[in-house]
Amino acid sequence: MVLPCDWQTTTQKIAQRGKYLLETGQWSDCKFIVGQEPHQQILEGHKVFLAMSSPVFEAMFYGTMAEKNDPIPIRDVQPEAFKALMEYIYTDKVDLGSFELACELCYCAKKYMLPFLVEECTKFLWSDLSLKKACRAYEFAKLFEEPVLMAKCLQMICTETDEVLRETSWDEVEQGTVLTLLDQENLNLSSEIDLFNALERWAKAECNRKALDPLDTKALKSVIGNSLTKIRFLTLTPQEFAEGPGKSPLLSQEEAFSILMNISSNRSNVPMPEAFSTNTSLRCAKIRIQDSGDLRIINGLPVNIPQNHFRRSYSMECSTPLGIPSCYLQDSSYSFQDLVREEHRDSSKDSQETPNDILFSNIKDRPKFYCTRSLIQQSNCRNYDRMDYSVTFTTDRNIFVLGIQVPSQILVDCQNLSGAFALHSDMTYKEVLYAHLLDSDGTRLTYTHYTTKAALRELIEISFDRPVYVQKNKVYKVGVVFNEPGWYPIGNCIQRVNCENVTFSFNVGVNGVDYLRDGLIRSIVFTYR
Repeated sequence: MVLPCDWQTTTQKIAQRGKYLLETGQWSDCKFIVGQEPHQQILEGHKVFLAMSSPVFEAMFYGTMAEKNDPIPIRDVQPEAFKALMEYIYTDKVDLGSFELACELCYCAKKYMLPFLVEECTKFLWSDLSLKKACRAYEFAKLFEEPVLMAKCLQMICTETDEVLRETSWDEVEQGTVLTLLDQENLNLSSEIDLFNALERWAKAECNRKALDPLDTKALKSVIGNSLTKIRFLTLTPQEFAEGPGKSPLLSQEEAFSILMNISSNRSNVPMPEAFSTNTSLRCAKIRIQDSGDLRIINGLPVNIPQNHFRRSYSMECSTPLGIPSCYLQDSSYSFQDLVREEHRDSSKDSQETPNDILFSNIKDRPKFYCTRSLIQQSNCRNYDRMDYSVTFTTDRNIFVLGIQVPSQILVDCQNLSGAFALHSDMTYKEVLYAHLLDSDGTRLTYTHYTTKAALRELIEISFDRPVYVQKNKVYKVGVVFNEPGWYPIGNCIQRVNCENVTFSFNVGVNGVDYLRDGLIRSIVFTYR
């Protein structure tokens, strides 16, 4: 390789020089052989660069037990993850392109004691969390002792259980994750049959992985441990059991007969199989009910439900054995769908509202309002890689937040020139944004990733994945992350705005407010009934 002369004079920042050394291998004084055959790769490094970032590398190169091997074997890390680790050390940047890479890199960052990189990885994992990845993310968080991520994953699994179990990724979870799920009291599913079917499907997949017969009862039981004893068969009807679990190879004929006898009669002389659950309580998915005048808010979903359908007052937590909330109904067989239908029948006498109106799907048809925050004093701020800002707010009226508006760039970085330059007004650039809305406890209510072609000096509207019901006099936090380098207008914004008879108060209860970057969230888009 022919290296350019005086390359130092053409690189402005130390990160650029570090990237050059990493890519060219110039002056490298150590080598690593990373991964397992046949995918091993040899990577070159610089001891001083690595040691000044990691105490593990410092001990490896300059400690009393310094590594003598050349190249140094790193067999428990994949080459792509180790490359990403070195890129972060040399340039302070990391491209977390996939969920899998973030998991590998987080392990690598923990191993070499880079806490800020660990934080970057866990943030990405949380932002990229989905139903398909929830179980794997939970297992990762448990393995590497990340309690916050572990709790968030388990929360998603419990509140979206039926969807999680339908994902093909469920077949690949660890046995410990299966047991954890079966231990949960609050799961969002229609019936215990859903859990049994998911357990059977997982057991057959595990048998295939271990080259066992997936139709053999002994083989199936050898892979599930004591999972079967956690299934609440006594919550099923005789017909449900006979047409479902009773036919499964997971149960022997004797076990199926004993369970069916106990389901049919609570006075059966036939005992339940040894260690099997005798729990007759339905699993309950916790939901939150809030009273807001003419609306009842159920997990953020506004529904008009007559008060006489509830045993308790509102502003409480209650449970339901149904996939759709029924919330301490006086008739436990009375479902949330029944309520919607009944209320529609009652209301249709005097109005033209439909069930969709009751379930607020018509919110999108209501007029949008923009609570715009004027800049008191404007300046400019350059984003080199990633820039985020959040602001708290309260309202004096219940509203639905639909999204936010943020400013586009006023100058765009040019890759070939230092500094920045202004583009013509009719040109556009790529903008990559992430926005989220949190409640006062820090629970994420909604979020969205947004990519668009943006013009200079305009407001970009980001719509959330769904409308979020915001209650008056409660504190919420809205945030945005900018991912494209460039120059943005910033400055102190007005902290109290009245818009369409709704008063917004910003930066409520926050110490040390970053007023300078306040302008990065320019408007809140909302509507109301």
